[in-house]
Amino acid sequence: MDLTELRVLVVEDHGFQRAIALRLLAELGIEGDRALQAADGASALALLQRQAEPPDVVLVDLDMPGMDGIEFITHLAQRRLVRSIALVSALDPALLNTVNVMARAYGLRMLGVIEKPLTVDKLRSLLLAHRAQDWTDRDIDAPVEIAPGELGAALENGDILPWFQLQVELGNGKPIGVEALARWQRGDRMVGPLQFIPQMEREGLARALTDSILAQACEWRQRWLRDHGLKLAMAINVSPTALADPGVADHYEELVGAHGMSPEDVVLEITESSVLADFARGLGVMARLRLKGFGLSIDDFGVGYSSLAQLSQIPFTELKIDRGFVADAQKNSRHRAVVEASLELARKLHLASVAEGVETEAEWQFLAERGCGLAQGFLISRPVPGEAIPSVLACWRRPH
Repeated sequence: MDLTELRVLVVEDHGFQRAIALRLLAELGIEGDRALQAADGASALALLQRQAEPPDVVLVDLDMPGMDGIEFITHLAQRRLVRSIALVSALDPALLNTVNVMARAYGLRMLGVIEKPLTVDKLRSLLLAHRAQDWTDRDIDAPVEIAPGELGAALENGDILPWFQLQVELGNGKPIGVEALARWQRGDRMVGPLQFIPQMEREGLARALTDSILAQACEWRQRWLRDHGLKLAMAINVSPTALADPGVADHYEELVGAHGMSPEDVVLEITESSVLADFARGLGVMARLRLKGFGLSIDDFGVGYSSLAQLSQIPFTELKIDRGFVADAQKNSRHRAVVEASLELARKLHLASVAEGVETEAEWQFLAERGCGLAQGFLISRPVPGEAIPSVLACWRRPH
């Protein structure tokens, strides 16, 4: 993802700190008229009003003379003068969290907080997070025409990549893992999985896709551990065709081991429909996967056709509640009943529970009150490329 095309404004009253920020931007290839600067909020507003297009990112310190950073952010929100904002500060985390929430309430896209001192790695991760949100905000699920053989070539050329969405504990907000989600970088456009995975399945490429995403995800997980000390569980969707292969458990064990990981570090997500396609064979495969230590998650629970009897026979370790029920549970009594029944079922079967699509603090509170274990969704983070995960973790703050 090319950062050199970004335009960044640094708003910092301390001349030395501002010079450091500009030098770090230059190291990332952002310089000249793409690296703007201002010594206070008032001059920054005047500079922004003269721009033909708003900058991509504004890095702002809160503690500035005259117009402080909080007042400056309020003006930005009212006048729509910027695409994304990040706080660069050494102030109290509670205050920074309040400002973060305030900016989001104004409708601004907040990338989060970078603690001083600013480094090139922190800055790179932050700007990658902006690029990731920029991609996500585009219509990645708009229909695309795919030529014969194009997907096979994309897979071979490494154009189909894992992006990652954070999973956190609802009880305390602690990040515990990520889910790897396939994205196709097709030239200057990012294509979402709904547009290409069905065709990959028709062309017999789904197994190869799973292998590729799993291998890349393991590489990223080990890089986060080595470079940042981040030990995260890895969840990945498994192609339904994998459950028809008796040797897939050995294959996944070898693939994970080749990247220095153990099966206990990986949760394989399986849809209800794929479980039921060949129940007897699939049961044997999943039993071998559990024997080797892989976690097994039933994905999008509630939208398929599984019976409770069949669920009780499958060695799942996790139940994932579909986003469609989570988003509407507070207003729709039937969806609320599905969520509550799913959580009760998970407790009685001793399964971890994960709620997908959590986007508001009200949804977070609703799920926490009902004992849901983990949450995943835009409230916590959008899917981002591997480079941006350290920044996402640094910016994450549990809702009050």
